[in-house]
Amino acid sequence: MSALYTVTASRFTLERTPFGKLVLTNESGECFEGVVPVRAFPIQSPEDGISLVSTDGKEVAWVDLLSDVPQSAQDLIRAELATREFMPVIERIVSVTSYSTPCTWTVETDRGTTEFVLRGDEDIRRIGKDNALLIADAHGIQYLVRDQFAMDTHSKRVLDRFL
Repeated sequence: MSALYTVTASRFTLERTPFGKLVLTNESGECFEGVVPVRAFPIQSPEDGISLVSTDGKEVAWVDLLSDVPQSAQDLIRAELATREFMPVIERIVSVTSYSTPCTWTVETDRGTTEFVLRGDEDIRRIGKDNALLIADAHGIQYLVRDQFAMDTHSKRVLDRFL
C-alpha cells in the first residue's frame, strides 16, 4: 500500500522534463514524474487549494495558496492548468435563435466569437454567492459568465428570459 504524501508548498520542488511532464520532488527526495495539478475550487477560488496528484491518482502535495509557492513553481502550475482546463468566459451575447429551447446562441467570449446549442433552461446554473453563471452547451462545454449584471443591456435581457 502506498503512503499519501502531503507536504507544504515550501517543501517540494517542481520541474518540467524535456518531454513536458511535471516532476515533483518532496523533502524526502522522492520524485513523482507526471504529476497533475487539480484545483479544489476551480471557479470560486481558482488560486486557493491546489492538489498535485501523481499518475496513480494519489495526492503527493497540497498548495493552500498558489501565491505562497515560488514564482517558478506558480508558472509551471498555471501553465499545466491552462492546458487541461477549457472554460471560455462569455463577454457578450450577440443573439439567440429562439427563447424556447433548444436554441442556438451566438456569443463573444474571451477566446473569440462562437455558437453553441442550449438544450434547456436547466443548463444555466448560478454558481457561488456572486452573480456568476455556468452555461453548458449540447456538447458538454462549460461557458462562464463572471457577473451577469455587469453585461451589456441586450445580454442581460437574454439571460433574464432564460433564468
